Amino acid sequence: MNKTSKIQVVENQWIPMSDGCRIAAKIWIPESAGKKPVPAILEYIPYRKRDIKAKRDSQLHGFFAGHGYACIRADLRGSGDSEGVLRDEYLKQELDDGMEILSWIASQPWCNGRVGMMGISWGGFNALQIAALQPPQLKAVISVCSSDDRYADDIHYMGGCLLTDQLSWASTMFAYNSCPPDPEVAGKKWKDMWMERLEGSGLWLRKWLKHQKKDSFWKHASICEDYSAIQVPVFAVSGWADGYSNPVFRLIEHLSSPVKGLVGPWGHKYPHMVELGPEIDFPGQCLKWWDKWLKGLETGIMDEPPLRVWMQDTVSPLVSQRPGRWVAEKAWPSTGIREQEFIVTSYGLDRKSDPETCGWRMDIQSPLSVGLFGGKWCSYSESTDLPWDQREEDGGALVFETAPLQKRTEILGRPVALLELSSNKPQAMVAVRLSDIGEDGRGTRVTFGLLNLTHRNSHESPEELEPDQKYLVRVPMNFIAQSFPAGHRIRLSVSTSYWPVAWPSPEPVKLSLYPGSSRLILPIREPSSLDQALTPFDPPPALEGIKTTLLVPAKREWTVIHNLADNTVKVKVINNDARIHLEHINLAVQKDVWETFSYSSNNYDTVRGEVVSKRGFQRNDMELSTMTRTVLTSTRTHFKITATLDAFEGDARIFSKSWDETIPRQMV
Repeated sequence: MNKTSKIQVVENQWIPMSDGCRIAAKIWIPESAGKKPVPAILEYIPYRKRDIKAKRDSQLHGFFAGHGYACIRADLRGSGDSEGVLRDEYLKQELDDGMEILSWIASQPWCNGRVGMMGISWGGFNALQIAALQPPQLKAVISVCSSDDRYADDIHYMGGCLLTDQLSWASTMFAYNSCPPDPEVAGKKWKDMWMERLEGSGLWLRKWLKHQKKDSFWKHASICEDYSAIQVPVFAVSGWADGYSNPVFRLIEHLSSPVKGLVGPWGHKYPHMVELGPEIDFPGQCLKWWDKWLKGLETGIMDEPPLRVWMQDTVSPLVSQRPGRWVAEKAWPSTGIREQEFIVTSYGLDRKSDPETCGWRMDIQSPLSVGLFGGKWCSYSESTDLPWDQREEDGGALVFETAPLQKRTEILGRPVALLELSSNKPQAMVAVRLSDIGEDGRGTRVTFGLLNLTHRNSHESPEELEPDQKYLVRVPMNFIAQSFPAGHRIRLSVSTSYWPVAWPSPEPVKLSLYPGSSRLILPIREPSSLDQALTPFDPPPALEGIKTTLLVPAKREWTVIHNLADNTVKVKVINNDARIHLEHINLAVQKDVWETFSYSSNNYDTVRGEVVSKRGFQRNDMELSTMTRTVLTSTRTHFKITATLDAFEGDARIFSKSWDETIPRQMV
């Protein structure tokens, strides 16, 4: 798929908003567009088009521009070089700005009026959200690693449980929002712009913790509230190690517009840039999508089945590999998948047990150590953030296994645990994990699910539990495609905590599980003739991009420490990106993150999460940097946030602000 167009690059284009604010954009335009206008592609995110995402942007958007598209990478209001202040994610202001940007693009002499939107994560979210507003210029969307449900299937809450990734994510944006615009772009007022965002962006974690159930705050911009609002074609993409695989299936099921879904073994990255599983020619797949829906060319992109996923083979959790094969479905839900029930008994998982002879009530009160080897809710496919051998976890859980499988068994879909439980406390959570147990006993986590038991009936109206009363609860796990070899066992693990993946209940809880009436439901899939007919993906192309020089390599560490002297347990994470020098603008960029999650003596009141981030920008004698620090702790009744933000010119601290916030727990 060779380039067909020479391109010109506009390093910074100001796009005026109706209120006078100017949005900063970088644009790649085919030289021929001056005489023959072309379709356009917009990516609209807060991750700094000038520096932090500059290399990636130049590769991907340069590729599309070389194939006849004008590409626009816009910084959100208050981010990168754009004016204004960014106060939260997906606000009405952001979506309104996006609508104006689309209108501006369509009115340019190099654009023929047809625009697509794409992005990974934030850009995938707002592409769907703006599509639901039905701007006339928007003709198609590619949404990678995003969600249709901002409460129940995003980085904030899972099953009504607070994810610690919410702390990580809030801290990420705390750091991004502290960064200055580039003085070479913003001009003399760059420092005033910096001060305005340092003072005005706020502490997003505080906002999010004030909304612990699914209210209007989360329903805003959640397209699951009205799927019919989206009327343009959607290409939805994710990976099994990503936090956003579930929405791909819901979008295929609920959208009435043309839709395709692709799920690989990947983490939170574009599929041509992954470190886990096979890289594919994702830019080529995107080009087929854009050529079909923006240029009206028949590319064959819609001839293949609407859903294509990677069926994972079993693999040791000690290696970062994901062998498997591509499989396909004609529709979702699929008629080729059947539900198979396993009865939970005191002796394991059984297909045919008599509920009357399933054994005795089983109690569990897990230590906080269950979850220390669970990795991140949203993996970036780093070897450090994936779940480890589940034997490290299962000593603090109830464990139920099948007999050794007589034949290879494959699942595709959403496993569900139906559990009859009682609790000794009015507030409790339950975590369930599905694992593949090898003949050597090692356990590979396949998928997992969480449920805040006060949310058993509704995320909008939680209800406390009546202690010691039996409840039949449904705990869905994340969608997955997985094969289990003959001779292996399938294990269901049940625990009362999953730290530090999720914040624990207000106090230790003992759950009682009642065998016989509890079930594990697996979506069993038989191989399909569709699988054999799939066209193989090409390997990713060699993408040209701007020149950078490596100054300091990336550093990734994930350390679990149990200090037996004081019985303190810590997970320490180092997630430092490579420090690079951007040759074309003579700028060195630093992005370092340190996270610590801890507790002492299994005391729930000692649970603590801390994230420290440093951002730095250096050009000649100019050295600008920021340090952010966020600490989250809790008592039985409240969450407590302490945070600091410091900005520096050289060694001189020019701005400092701190927060000390206490927020009541609302059955979380």
